[in-house]
Parts: sequence; C-alpha cells; structure tokens
Amino acid sequence: MAGQDSTGWSGVVDLIERVVGEDDLMPSVVTGVRSTVREVAVLPAADIAGHTRALLAAATRALAARRGPTEAELSFVEELGSTRARQGVPIEAVLGAIHVAERAIWSRAREVAAGRGIEAHVLLDARELYDDWAQAVRARLITAHRAADTGRAGAGDRDLAVLRRLLEGGSAATLAAAEAGLPAGGGLWVLVARPADGAPAPPVRDLGPVLLAHLDGLLVGVFTRAPYRLSGGGPAGLAGPAEPEDMGTLRRLALAALTAAEATGREGVVHVADVAVLAAVADRADLAAMLTDRHRAAFAEFGAHVEPVAAAVRAWLESGRDVTVAAERLFVHPNTVRNRVQRFAALTGIDPADPFGAMNAWWLCRSWLAAQGEPQR
Repeated sequence: MAGQDSTGWSGVVDLIERVVGEDDLMPSVVTGVRSTVREVAVLPAADIAGHTRALLAAATRALAARRGPTEAELSFVEELGSTRARQGVPIEAVLGAIHVAERAIWSRAREVAAGRGIEAHVLLDARELYDDWAQAVRARLITAHRAADTGRAGAGDRDLAVLRRLLEGGSAATLAAAEAGLPAGGGLWVLVARPADGAPAPPVRDLGPVLLAHLDGLLVGVFTRAPYRLSGGGPAGLAGPAEPEDMGTLRRLALAALTAAEATGREGVVHVADVAVLAAVADRADLAAMLTDRHRAAFAEFGAHVEPVAAAVRAWLESGRDVTVAAERLFVHPNTVRNRVQRFAALTGIDPADPFGAMNAWWLCRSWLAAQGEPQR
C-alpha cells in the first residue's frame, strides 16, 4: 500500500466520498440496521443516520490521510458509546449495527469501483486501512459503553435505573419502557408526590405494569392507567397520557401539578389539567417577581399588616369568595375579612372580584406571604 500512487489513492477516497453522499444510501443503511438489529429498531431513524454519517465522515478523512483515528474522532466515539449505554442498547447491538452499515457501504463501493476503473487491489488496500481504523474505534466504543453502563447500574436497583432512563424521554425512554414491560402505545401516566422522610414507596395494585420509586427526594411513578388515589395521604401531581418519548415533559407537568396542589391545600391525586392555571403560575417565578415589584408601594404601605391582609384575601379567594368560610379558616370575624379585602383592592388597584384580577390577587398575596416566611401549603 505504501507504493500506491497518489492518483489511484485519491480516486478510491473520492469513490468512498461519492458513495457515502448518495441520496439513497443512508435511508437504505438505516432500514437495514433497524430490520437486522432488533435492539436498535426503536431508535429514531434520524439518530441512527446521524451517528452513522458522522462515523463515515471520520473514516473517510482517515483514509484520505492514511492514518488511524484521532483523539477528536475517538471522543465522538466515546460519546456514542455512552449515549447508547444510557439508551439501554447492549454493546453487541451497537457493534452489530455498525457492522451492518459497514457491509452495505463497502458493498456499494465495490459495485461502483468497477465502473470507475479502480483496480481491485486499491480498494482492498483502502478496506484494510479502514479495518485498522475501525478496530481502534471499536475498542474505544466498548470501553466507553461499559464505563457508562457500570456507572448507571451502580446508581441503584434495576427499577430505579429504568425509571431514570424512562424519565429522560426520547429514544432512551422508548427502550426503557420496553425493558420494563410498559406498552409502546396507548399512553403512560407520570405521578409525583412528596413522601414522608424515610417512608417506603407505597404498594400500588390493579394498575397494570408500573414503575414507582424514590427519585431526587420525590416519589415518582410511571403508570399504564391513571391512578386516582395513592396510599399514604397528602397530595400528588399527575400528568398524562403520553408516549414514552414524552416522559420528561410529563414529569415536569406532574411536578407543577403537585406544587399547585400543595399551594391550594388539595389532597389526593391532582391532574395537571385540573390546576392548569395554578401550575402555570407556580412555574413562572419571573412573572411573580414582576408582579410583586409592580405593587411594592402597596406592600410598604401595609407594613406590619401585610401578612393578615394577604392571608385574608387568599383565604377569601380560595373559599369561593365566601367571607364566612374564610373567616372560620382564619379565626376572625367575617367583617374583618371584608375590610381586609377592600383595603387590598384600594391600595393595589386590583379588583379581586374580577376573574383576572382574582388570579393576580391570589398570586400576589401568595408571593407576599412567601416573602414573610409563611410555609406554602
């Protein structure tokens, strides 16, 4: 190979570049990979095509320079190995997918080479150099995959590891759902609760396949049917249904539902759609800051009375504007609630009897009480 003329070598490199660039090649390769290697069949076609195209581009550059892989190329390979490990794709399947792609590309190259007058021994030299490059790539790929897989397995038991991958969303979630026996179609539900310290995950029955574990200080579950109650008491946020790849979004929505339920004193399982406005409010700290800043003068005017006024307005709104119920909740006279609501409206200019004004009033009072250090239910 060392004696090969530069014209012949540039010709074979040009051939490989043209083959890789053919419009119909990559879709054909992806189809072949997904039909041959079952473990990667659930990955998005764009995912497989993107990584395959990047590997081929790196290999072509190496062939053109007659060298092995660079550290930059190996860094990409490490990332690929780690990604596939997080997605739950076995290393054997990763290597198998690469082999299927290689075979398709070199088969196409042999077909085209004859028509371009490229001698067989030149193509063979290129294939041998490619094999040397690929061997180094496979070694780094295996090492990175095993390192990522070991780290993931050490983080907890199998259910927790699968749950973490499922809540990542995307292709990782699709694979995790299949591993956990959750259906790919029909939708999944995510529940989030705040467990008592040290409390084990409660038993869940009659809800089909389910994953339930403590995760990042919360009790998080993925269900195949909507749970309407959870033993142990307290509120829980629920979101769904959605497909496995959307689990990351569902987790965020379920947590927003939990926050809204806690803020309004609700108990039991609360679907995010039932507290959509409150969930949106709880998720916008930037707007809350703007709201409190706009009414800073009223806050200062209330002085030491800001807490009882805010508590009265909030209790009145949360009691359906019933002064008697609000007064019982606060252990004060109904006229006291009326006076404080009127005082609030006069100083802030917000009309809590208006639907939109009521929302702003509730949000502002909740923010004021939080600033005073009152625990938010």
